[in-house]
This record gives sequence, structure tokens and C-alpha cells, in this order.
Amino acid sequence: MCRLLFVQNKKQKFSIGEHLSKFASIAKNSMEYQGHGWGCSYLKNNEWVHYKNIKPIWEDDLEQFGTSNRLIAHARSAFEDKDIAVENNMPFHDDKYVFIFNGELRGVKIKANGRIGAEKIFNFIKRFDEKGMKYALPKGVEIINKRTSYLRAMNIIIAEKNKVHYSSLFNEDPEYFQMHYKHSADELVICSEVYPDESEWNKIANNSNGVFK
Repeated sequence: MCRLLFVQNKKQKFSIGEHLSKFASIAKNSMEYQGHGWGCSYLKNNEWVHYKNIKPIWEDDLEQFGTSNRLIAHARSAFEDKDIAVENNMPFHDDKYVFIFNGELRGVKIKANGRIGAEKIFNFIKRFDEKGMKYALPKGVEIINKRTSYLRAMNIIIAEKNKVHYSSLFNEDPEYFQMHYKHSADELVICSEVYPDESEWNKIANNSNGVFK
């Protein structure tokens, strides 16, 4: 299934291309094919800029984006190689949230708008947003899990301009589905896998939700 990335730095802007290059290496060398297109969103002048391409991420020009202090990116592995179109690439977004998803669910019984399952999950979770995403994400995940015949995995990252929410849940393949992060006073990176040739990362616990500011 897909690969996920989130990066923020509170102190200074970083090179988007530098992080995307590491992410592209992860996607290219993944045990599952991650070449059904990709997308990213990043802050520029405190507004989100969105980009999608049907190419595999490792075939795109990753130096075109400049710098930012907040980035969210997604490399797609389409379920059963279906619905491969650039408009189905993540991130999905509205005026407040930017959403990426990784996982596989079968027999999901929820009603929500969306072209593909991930977009339906995003719209379903937003139904519970009256108290904010800190409440909506775990609530939505809990209900989706109960209404799913089999959940292989469901990892979600939802970014705002000033915080990021995550949820991780998987029932198999922990080496593949467990997300990782590294966090310092200024920098936070969340990724499906540890960056190549790095080791100082932590695991995000299975069946957990949280928020970083």
C-alpha cells in the first residue's frame, strides 16, 4: 500500500526536494509497488500549495518546489491496480485539512462521498469535527474499524497549518505498516519508513492516535 510523509520545522525552512528525494527512494525500493502517481502539499506564505502527478515520484523533478516549513506527501499504490488517475492521488484537502492515507480495508460499511475509499474515509472522519480533528480522527477511526469486515491497515496523517494529527492501526505486516517518526525541539518528520541510512527514529505505536503541534 501507499507511503506517507510529513515534515515540519518551527525554526527555519527546509529544502522540500531533499526530503522528497529520500521519500522517493523509500517508494522506489518498497516491497509493494508505489508508482501509481504521487502528490504533495506544502506551505508557502502561510497558504497550502498542492501538487499531483501521475508519474511515479522517483521519475519527477523533486527540486521544483523550493523551501517550506511544512510538507505532506503521498506515494500511491492503487488497490488492485484500479482507478489510476491523477485526481485520485492524495493528498486530499479542504480549506482546513490536508489528508493522506495508507492501508487496506475490506467490507467497509460507511456512507460518505468520494471517488475512492480513501476520500470517503476523509469525508467520513470530518463528520465528527465539531470539536476539532483531535476528537474527530480517533472517533472516525473507531467507527470505521467496527464497520469493516477486515482491516489490514489504516494509517492516516491529517495536517493543519499549525498542527498535525496521526492515527495508526494495522493487523498484519508490522514491518511494512508501522509508521516511524523523529522529533526534536524544532523538527518533526513522520514517515512510513525510516529514511535511508538513518537510525535515530522512533516507532509510532500500533492502535494509537495523537497530535503534534
